Amino acid sequence: MRVSVIGGSTVGETAAERARTVGRLLGSRGHVVVCGGLGGVMEAACAGASAAGGETVGILPSADRRDANEHVDVAVATGMGHARNAMVVMNGDAVVAIDGGAGTLSELGFAGVFDRPTAGLGTHDAPGVEPVDTPEEAVDYVESSVQH
Repeated sequence: MRVSVIGGSTVGETAAERARTVGRLLGSRGHVVVCGGLGGVMEAACAGASAAGGETVGILPSADRRDANEHVDVAVATGMGHARNAMVVMNGDAVVAIDGGAGTLSELGFAGVFDRPTAGLGTHDAPGVEPVDTPEEAVDYVESSVQH
């Protein structure tokens, strides 16, 4: 399964550690991490997934694949800026949101539009977002919510 991990591009250590753990859990369970390909939650989730042998996809706002963080395996340059947020969510079967600002809120809106099960870990209180307390609960929730 592909899981879109979304969240702040600049985060504190608590959110970064949560994102690394989510990425590690997803990678170790054979899931692909899809994200926006830059820093913060995106980079931490990719680092965790990579450390666990998982695959990562970064859908970048810029037109240059080299802008991806060092843990992205497949970089997709879009040149779309924040409009790429729809593509980040659309390319996951489910979503885990960690922390985040307005960009994350837009992605949560797309998660609702595209009917993606969404776990929220210290993020916005938005319709369709299942609040969870731990990275393990987030991954368990998205795994149990996606029908294959």
